[in-house]
Amino acid sequence: MQTIQMVIDEDLLTEADRAARQAGLNRSALLREALRGYLKRLDVRDKERRDREGYERYPDTEPELTGWEKVAVWPED
Repeated sequence: MQTIQMVIDEDLLTEADRAARQAGLNRSALLREALRGYLKRLDVRDKERRDREGYERYPDTEPELTGWEKVAVWPED
């Protein structure tokens, strides 16, 4: 692991320390976990964007969709 320095405002630091205590983590572990979560969300957002762009470029055609209607099971209300 690498040691880093960061600048953070006092209120955010207080909230982070409180959250770390509640989670049973130290400050560094909380920030690592938060950064991992943020990076994961960015990755998911990027994959969703690429999927959306792909479907916009190559939309499903009617024959591709009708085959699934025969095997689809819809929940009853």
